[in-house]
Amino acid sequence: MAERNEILMPKLGLTMTEGLMAEWYVTSGDFLKAGDLMFVVETDKVATDIMAPSDGQLIEILVAKGETVPVGSVVARWTGEGQPVGDDLPSPTQFELENKKMVLDQPIEAPESKVVLDIKRLIATPLARNLANEAALDLQTVIGTGPRGRIKAQDVRSSLQAAAQAVTTNLAPTQEASPARIPLTGQMQAMARRMVHAKQEVPHFYLSSEAEVSELMSLRERLNSPESGSKLTVNHFLIAAVAHALNRCPWQNRIWFDNAILEIGTLDVGIAVSTEKGLMAPVLHGLEGTSLDTIAVRANGLIERVRNGQAKHEDLSGGAITLSNAGMFNVTYMAPIINPPQSAILGVGSVRQLFRPDLNGNPELRREMGLVLACDHRIHDGTSGLKFLNTIIDLLQNPYQLLRSIS
Repeated sequence: MAERNEILMPKLGLTMTEGLMAEWYVTSGDFLKAGDLMFVVETDKVATDIMAPSDGQLIEILVAKGETVPVGSVVARWTGEGQPVGDDLPSPTQFELENKKMVLDQPIEAPESKVVLDIKRLIATPLARNLANEAALDLQTVIGTGPRGRIKAQDVRSSLQAAAQAVTTNLAPTQEASPARIPLTGQMQAMARRMVHAKQEVPHFYLSSEAEVSELMSLRERLNSPESGSKLTVNHFLIAAVAHALNRCPWQNRIWFDNAILEIGTLDVGIAVSTEKGLMAPVLHGLEGTSLDTIAVRANGLIERVRNGQAKHEDLSGGAITLSNAGMFNVTYMAPIINPPQSAILGVGSVRQLFRPDLNGNPELRREMGLVLACDHRIHDGTSGLKFLNTIIDLLQNPYQLLRSIS
């Protein structure tokens, strides 16, 4: 009999903890060649094709399409390269420590005391247990559909959905209609968990100010004359300002990861992008030595790949800061949530026209842009954050600096 090995849920990024089995392209018994497409894993960021690392035959699939499991979980077994087969079910001893109920006929005082164990072999995946704990659901009430009655995450979700439907059915007759339940994709669920984790675990603090951008808007208008080539947007100037500021303030180009501070060696800037699947934050990598025009071309290409569903892993990871520009939606200030493991995010509002007193106290018409910098307090403090924010403001208020290559 050929040797059997395990295929594990891969870790596709620094912060990935679980993955959704989006699609299987093979079935049990199939023979595969190295490089054949096996399955697709979906995270909160991107869907990734997983190829066979060697020749082999697929013996059994353990994680069904639509199920979300932690990184490192066994998803299938086959005869090709992989981890040696191990027993992924909890041993009776482990199970008894966690789940046993003991009924004693008499006190245990001597070796001959009689003990009767009433044990229901409750076998569940770690993710299923976590979901049940979060929902305060008794796993004893859940019917497992996995091997040997093993309870999977989807079993827990089905049980919760059935309970919710039962409540809806029992609503008072006077209630005309129940709220519609919107199905969540695996990507939406992962993104929601990620944002909850970010807000709860990352100690945010916020710094806000305004940049007077009359000169920037005039410069942009001149650069975008009819005879010019590609058009520059305000976002292109903002990306360039953040990259220049990172170059001048290297202490800001750091992240908190695994209880340590890591310094990013390149100038990378994330860009919040609205897509049909929700908000995503691709990253422009290696901006050192680039010009404003180059940044514009690269940013346009990156955003197009993301919106067309063609983004790669490297497009969706890395960097210490993201730029989130909501200026097109008529907002003065926006306080965004940091995207871990990044340590900062810059929220940008709309350009407003208003009067401010000049040096002589006379009203002066200005065009101002509201900026809010969110920082991770484990790495940054008010002083370092304000130096960085004021550097960005200086660059935006003196935009000709942005025409130079980042050095």
